[in-house]
Amino acid sequence: MKQLSKPILLLALAAALSSPVAAKQAKPAIAVAPQYDTTHVYVAPDDVDKFVASFLATFGGKSTKQVVATVTPTPSATTSQLLQTPVGTVSLFGFKTPIPYPFGSERNGYLVSDIDVAIKQARAAGASVVVSTFPDPIGRDAVVQWPGGVNMQLYWHTTKPDYAAFEKIPENRVYVPADRADAFVRSFLAFSRGKIVSETDKAAGAEVGKPGASIKRVRIESAFGKMVVLVTDGHLPYPYGHETTGYEVADLDATLAKAKAAGVTVLREPVAFEDRKSAMVQFPGGYVAEIHAVTAKHAAAK
Repeated sequence: MKQLSKPILLLALAAALSSPVAAKQAKPAIAVAPQYDTTHVYVAPDDVDKFVASFLATFGGKSTKQVVATVTPTPSATTSQLLQTPVGTVSLFGFKTPIPYPFGSERNGYLVSDIDVAIKQARAAGASVVVSTFPDPIGRDAVVQWPGGVNMQLYWHTTKPDYAAFEKIPENRVYVPADRADAFVRSFLAFSRGKIVSETDKAAGAEVGKPGASIKRVRIESAFGKMVVLVTDGHLPYPYGHETTGYEVADLDATLAKAKAAGVTVLREPVAFEDRKSAMVQFPGGYVAEIHAVTAKHAAAK
């Protein structure tokens, strides 16, 4: 076999390393797994125990020991605990002091393998860092904002956690205006290395409380978990848009029965559309959530 000269070899190597594929591969993966995506829930201290009891009665699972800690970069105090269920995890906060800005506006927290690399990649993907990296009792955190005003917390643990995989992966429900929808999707896909599994301009408006109408909906999956992007004109009936997470369950009616018995209010009774049956509920303390059961495999559509 004819040998290539050294200059030609060096040129070939440089071309390979500068290719889009090589560049993508050169970026270290920072997502860990879906079970480390936690929904952030803030309730008044007096509602913490009631929320815990109702949430676990509805979905099963367990809570970590409640502690009082400072989880912000400026002085504050909150009860803090993790509610781990087979269908989703909640980071629960009951602040005993005023909540420092902008905390409370972040919808969830994603565990990353390297917080500094994650921040760099988030910025490169178009996110703004609204709270610079800071230490917490068990690691380091930051808050980023994606196009469309979507705030998320990124966190890293000093000691690597070990959580059981979900039986059903919850959906991060993101509402964005049409003006910023494409920018949000582009940015989040670039950061998460996710993929669009379904995209349609004709999704049933019943999904956001508007039967008879149509909306644009994009479903994304990545190593962080599932996300549904709902593109609307903002003309939404209550409580749509207040929920940040959709929980998939095997039997919606049975889950709602358990929820009602535990003091949960059903805000919107179940409605069927396309591939699922969905309801909206409110837990003690005010937390609003979507709960659904999948009835058919959803076909990708445009």
